[in-house]
Amino acid sequence: MTDISESDRENAGARRQQMTSREEDVHAWFIREVLPLEAALTRFLQHKGRGQANVADMLQDVYVRVIDAARKELPKTTAAFVFATARNLLVDRVRQEKIVPFEAVENLEALNVAADAPGPDEQVIAREELRRVQAALDQLHPRSREAFIMHHVEGLSRREIAARLGISEITVTWYLNAGVRVLADILYRSSSNRDYRR
Repeated sequence: MTDISESDRENAGARRQQMTSREEDVHAWFIREVLPLEAALTRFLQHKGRGQANVADMLQDVYVRVIDAARKELPKTTAAFVFATARNLLVDRVRQEKIVPFEAVENLEALNVAADAPGPDEQVIAREELRRVQAALDQLHPRSREAFIMHHVEGLSRREIAARLGISEITVTWYLNAGVRVLADILYRSSSNRDYRR
């Protein structure tokens, strides 16, 4: 075993006291300057993060980032720092998502996220694909279409869809499966003469 000298123990105690004092300063700053911004920050996250599932989770993530940064150095302008942190969190989440919700695409410009603009030929192809998908969706049974859009576009769970539509989760699963089968048939087998709305 190694012996710890008396001076090492004193230094460790002083560092612990310094850290505790620093933590207390950060805690007091957070309560005094950050928490009063919570209502405005919540509105900001609800408005800018429209495709995001849980504003409370995002708020918590913002607080974690703000406190981590404040442990190193307290910001000079708290409100600007907190809202910049929230904006950066939203940008990070948009970048991490594999499928970007339509609402997020609308907000990319507001969030200053660099996006590669497609060329004219890519735009024409994308518009044609959207038309094909919309035409395919229009051929679905109305309940299948509604459940499909709620699940695959809005990101709702089967349980949430069941509650909204007033049906069981099993029925939602049936509608989703039927919708996927019909869409695959329409989009990949070119059987556009059939009517699947029954």
